[in-house]
Amino acid sequence: MGQGSPSSEKMKLLIALLILQLCFAGFHIVSRVALNIGVSKIVYPVYRNIIALLLLGPFAYFMEKKDRPPLTFSLLVEFFLLALVGITANQGFYILGLYYASPTFASAMQNSVPAITFVVASALGLEQVNVTRRDGLAKILGTIASVSGATIITLYKGPPLLHHSPESKSLEEDMLFSSMKKQNWTWGCVCLLGHCLSWAGWMVVQAPIVKKYPAKLSLTSFTCFFGLIQFLIIAAFAERDPNHWQIQSGEEIFTILYAGIVSSGIVISLQTWCIQKGGPVFVAIFQPVQTVLVALMAYVILGDQFYTGGIVGAALIVVGLYLVLWGKTEEKKQENKDANETLTKHLLDDSNKSKNPVAQSDIP
Repeated sequence: MGQGSPSSEKMKLLIALLILQLCFAGFHIVSRVALNIGVSKIVYPVYRNIIALLLLGPFAYFMEKKDRPPLTFSLLVEFFLLALVGITANQGFYILGLYYASPTFASAMQNSVPAITFVVASALGLEQVNVTRRDGLAKILGTIASVSGATIITLYKGPPLLHHSPESKSLEEDMLFSSMKKQNWTWGCVCLLGHCLSWAGWMVVQAPIVKKYPAKLSLTSFTCFFGLIQFLIIAAFAERDPNHWQIQSGEEIFTILYAGIVSSGIVISLQTWCIQKGGPVFVAIFQPVQTVLVALMAYVILGDQFYTGGIVGAALIVVGLYLVLWGKTEEKKQENKDANETLTKHLLDDSNKSKNPVAQSDIP
């Protein structure tokens, strides 16, 4: 079966990337709807990971049966810790942040993940920074912009851009309501920052584990399994009411199935395909599209408001995202250039030696 033309292949990639961002955006909205209709903040990730495990487990077992390395106790411990960071902390902070803040700013904060990943990797010595080169300065400036944007979103909500007509309240009630809302908003943004830190930490910690255990589907399945166990342990203390575990409406079924099938199943396979076709940087460039889609969907479906501080913070985070991605791209180009120059030098040296052989004994 022949390959399509380059233009058609590029169009397929663009369409796939837009669908991917739409799926991500839909997850933010669906998760907010789930919280609005009363789905428990503990039950929701438990059911999500059960569905994800049932979906990924069989594929991992059969497709990687011959390629899967043998399990060891140390690997299981690493899988458990990976799940603690990438599943339990990541999803737990996300659902808390979404509960107190909004889908739009949850999506906006996620754009800071590449910058946070860079900081974590640099702190652990896994990422080198050359401040004398443009790529190093771009990554540093991008990190500062992203952190500044996240700080603005957290500490400064600002006036609304589109005004609704609120019900009449007394001045005292209005001040009390505004104070409580601001506290909840700040707490929600702090949780979202914890979500981004967990996500970044998961990517950094996962890198060395993938080298030892390259069966990625199996690794994801083990991570989901241990994450599910950890959430069940938390649920044993935090969610003892059996009524909260009962699915009572079609809306609840839809939100849980979307989280498990679309967000943990379709998105993983689609993102993998997009990375294979376009590379990780090209895929990451489309991340802000998700924020725009979430903002529009949240305004239309949920009636969410746009706030000045959030817009300014989101803009800074997007600028930071692109600076970090540009820096990484330039760094990769420089590494390839240095490698080619080194290879060329070795080839020329070998060629000169073959043309002018000199016996070691003749050297004075």
